[in-house]
Amino acid sequence: MTFEEPIEVDPEWFKTFFHGIALDLWRQAITGEQTRTQAEFLVRTLELAPPAKALDVPCGNGRLAVELSARGFRLTGVDIAGEFIEEANASAAARDLSIEWVHGDMRDLPGPGIFDGAFCWGNSFGYLDDDGNMDFLRSVGRALRPGGRFVIDTMVGETLFASFQAKRSFEIGDITMNVRNHYDPVRGRLDTEYSFIRDGMTDTRTGTQRVFTAREVCCQLRKAGLTVVALYGGIELDRFTIGSNQLIIVSQKPA
Repeated sequence: MTFEEPIEVDPEWFKTFFHGIALDLWRQAITGEQTRTQAEFLVRTLELAPPAKALDVPCGNGRLAVELSARGFRLTGVDIAGEFIEEANASAAARDLSIEWVHGDMRDLPGPGIFDGAFCWGNSFGYLDDDGNMDFLRSVGRALRPGGRFVIDTMVGETLFASFQAKRSFEIGDITMNVRNHYDPVRGRLDTEYSFIRDGMTDTRTGTQRVFTAREVCCQLRKAGLTVVALYGGIELDRFTIGSNQLIIVSQKPA
């Protein structure tokens, strides 16, 4: 691992990052089968049955919310990316599904106490500063009904450092994405420079994410009034350990 070559990132990078080619890459990266499998995992771990009301935050282009709505659940999706909210609305309309879409900040959620379950999928936790991340978890806690569960899928130190690479390259569909990573141990953040290349044109953007340990995220959930139920290393319900590809934490608001 190297700590060289720092990357300058606007602390509010997430307000301008998610548009255009970055979203095009995400659209091509996830298959319909992956969406269906992830939705099944969420139904199982949230312990929900239709017509339960669920919150998807941030919802991206609404792929999971749409899938769950088609299964009879009542969904609300919140995301800061206006382009994705528009796409989510169109996807729901095309399937004649009624979903509430909210274009807004993940810290400002509907409620209080109106959702039977909530989920934060796609490694979207940690974008904010420490106070902001805590505000988000507290907002989720307020939005849940007593007994409601919250599932969070995130990157933590145990998943990142076991296979850290300062530079990586991906080809997804017609887009090449070159990634340069810099971990700042003082701030506890992974700063990343993304270069998206398509048709000879390059679009470079930067982002940053707080790297917690699994224990730190569990402690934050408890501070937000949620009880940690289980930790998984993937949607196959495998045990979370050092080197797992992801951390999925299931928590619950006390009844």
